[in-house]
Amino acid sequence: MPPSVTPRPARRRIAGTLCVLLAVGVVITGLVQAAPSATPRALDPRITAITRKPEYRHAQWGLFQQNPRTGKVSQSQYADQFFIPGSTAKLFSVSGAWHTLGGDHHFVTPVHAVGQRRNATLKGDLDLVAQGDLTLGGRTRKDGTVAYTTIDHTYANDIPGATLTPENPLAGIDQLARQVRAAGIRRVDGDVVVDARLFRPDPALDPVPTPLIINDNVLDLLTTPGAAAGTPAGLDWRPKVAPYRVTSSVRTVAAGRPSDITVRSSADGTRIQLSGTIAEGSAPVLRISPVKDPNAFGRTALIEALQRAGVEVRAKAVGPNPVRRLPRTYQGAPTVARYTSPDFAQYAKLIFKVSHNLGANLGVCLMATSAGSTDCADGFPVLAKFLDGAQVDRKAVQLADGRGGNPADRTTPRAVAQILTYWQRTPEARRFRTALPILGVDGSLADSCRSCPSRGKVFAKTGTAAGGDFLNDRLAVGAETTGGYLETRKGHFDVFFAGVNGAATPDADINGVLSIGDDVADVAAYLQQQSAGGK
Repeated sequence: MPPSVTPRPARRRIAGTLCVLLAVGVVITGLVQAAPSATPRALDPRITAITRKPEYRHAQWGLFQQNPRTGKVSQSQYADQFFIPGSTAKLFSVSGAWHTLGGDHHFVTPVHAVGQRRNATLKGDLDLVAQGDLTLGGRTRKDGTVAYTTIDHTYANDIPGATLTPENPLAGIDQLARQVRAAGIRRVDGDVVVDARLFRPDPALDPVPTPLIINDNVLDLLTTPGAAAGTPAGLDWRPKVAPYRVTSSVRTVAAGRPSDITVRSSADGTRIQLSGTIAEGSAPVLRISPVKDPNAFGRTALIEALQRAGVEVRAKAVGPNPVRRLPRTYQGAPTVARYTSPDFAQYAKLIFKVSHNLGANLGVCLMATSAGSTDCADGFPVLAKFLDGAQVDRKAVQLADGRGGNPADRTTPRAVAQILTYWQRTPEARRFRTALPILGVDGSLADSCRSCPSRGKVFAKTGTAAGGDFLNDRLAVGAETTGGYLETRKGHFDVFFAGVNGAATPDADINGVLSIGDDVADVAAYLQQQSAGGK
């Protein structure tokens, strides 16, 4: 990240794109070149043309393709060398969480009545016991699936075009409140407390997972242009929870001029100010602001939801979460509400499709809780044991987080193929494969190869790690990678990895990174076409 001193204009442009794309991390330079492995099949000349572009002059490309049933290797280039994976690392962390919890696992978040009931009055507290539910109903459709967009709202401050799903981010909280009333409680002569003792938030994981997550622990701030240039822009935001307040001084400018909106917040995050410009006639612009105390936020949200449901709470809605009131055990404290999540496979699909960083890091903490620990770091031994059982060469994988953004994260192309091969041999093969972005169809591959012959035939997790090259006024792309499955013929899939480390854009424009991502997607498409016997 840039230093705290005021940067020159070129550095400002770079700083604005440091968190580009899907799981950016710290740029690592000085990659060691190694002799490539022999390639069993001649490389498609279209792939060779891509890898020889000027922007890859100092870069290293890795390729690996294998039939998981026969073990036959079709392509192998630097297959056993370490690569910065970016979000391709999520293939390992999400696989570990999926295996540990089970694809059919549901998170059940209860609310306990702690105290004595006297008719419709609870002389005591309502305790919401957080269970690590990633969305708590905030993205759940009526059919039980989890909604997502091509560019997720969690990337709204970094990537143009981020949009919102239509679901109510407080849906789970509202459902819990209605159940409390249905249980016969009309008044709470005590407090509402969030019990977040499931695990301790670990600052080494960025973004930091918390046991209670509402709307990904952010507020959505949506700006729309005014009727004409010079008029104030419109503002809407969600979820509306006290004491958060959002104001805007954004002005509408002439059509065709750039939209440039900045978000600032108070130290506690509850006072948010938007400033800048939005072009007349342009699409709405989404920004986000972090919720800095998820437990206090959740407590207030539940009290307000209870009030909407007709349940009076004596305690003030706004204030710190009173953790000292939590009991040692809930034995004898009836459950008066519970929210049941979609199955974990739906959450894995969300994490893969949009490269959801918070969800991937959360999986590490959930693996720790499965081992009886509240320390998120204890999730890594659980993951290690799984990888050993999955016949993944663990020494060929380095992970210090779940999302693929830590400077220590590395993997070899062959190790990626090994984890993919594991899933292909399980009853969950199809569910895992289709949870990945699909080329030209959805997720992070939705806008690539929309009309090429490989559309719908490549299923792959993408990854990006990029940062500012201030010396050359450009972006250094430490990694642009992808790993997944190629449909070689109907119902038959090869596993593959394709990626480049050490590339660079011509200038500080984020579109240069997008162009490198397109090149990697094209390489995957050409691998698929060559394997299927087409051009």
